[in-house]
Amino acid sequence: MGSLEKRAWHAPGIVGFLPALICLVFPPLGLFLFRSPVVVRPNEAIVLTRLGKYSGTLRKPGWYAVNPLAHKARVSLKIRTNDSEYQKVNDMDGNPVEVSAMVVWQVQDTAKAVFDVLDYDDFVALQTQAALHHTASRFPYDSHGKQRLSLSGDPGAVAEALRAELGERLVPAGIVVTDVRLRRIAYAPEVAGNMLRRQQADAVVGARAKIVEGALGMIDSALDHLGERGGVALDDDHKAKLVSNLLVVLCSEQHVQPVLNTGSGAE
Repeated sequence: MGSLEKRAWHAPGIVGFLPALICLVFPPLGLFLFRSPVVVRPNEAIVLTRLGKYSGTLRKPGWYAVNPLAHKARVSLKIRTNDSEYQKVNDMDGNPVEVSAMVVWQVQDTAKAVFDVLDYDDFVALQTQAALHHTASRFPYDSHGKQRLSLSGDPGAVAEALRAELGERLVPAGIVVTDVRLRRIAYAPEVAGNMLRRQQADAVVGARAKIVEGALGMIDSALDHLGERGGVALDDDHKAKLVSNLLVVLCSEQHVQPVLNTGSGAE
């Protein structure tokens, strides 16, 4: 749908003082013409309608003389911020999470904002809630080691997805979204404790896996060193005991004193 907006006729500022002179000579006509002059302030627009038809939009700051019968609707062109309320959403994995977002927006097409929606402020607020709910449900809260975007791990990508969806929703109102930021991303209180324990368990498992991986590398180096440089040949049984004892020493969180019995496996 194209832009509905068109510019209204602009008269010199002196025209705004003519009704005062006319009022002195023709009082009824002068009172009627006092509705003609209007003032447009910076970052403001005035949408004009005459006899039910759209006449145009005044955007340039200054004095204007308009049709006295025209209805004037003022629209702010300032950049605004909408801070959405916290809302509970089930993420892609079905876990309840709480999310909120800050949306920066601005009226671009004043005709659409005035005529195509009932109240564009309420329209932005409701569409923000709907877009945030839909976007948050498309992502998991945590990736859990998988190659996928998540609410907690990739808030920038999620905010960009929200900005794109919200921008499409606000096109009918002539509003553009300039920026979106996620303000709160957290598990809902009823599952926060369980999810925290899960995250802690995942962290412990990951740390243990890293420790075991490092220990196995050290054991391989030790066996190679004994076989190639130390001239010690071990049978499978002695190798198993050596590996077991080294794993205990390298992976245990407590102080241990293992007995390393390498034997003499040489034949």
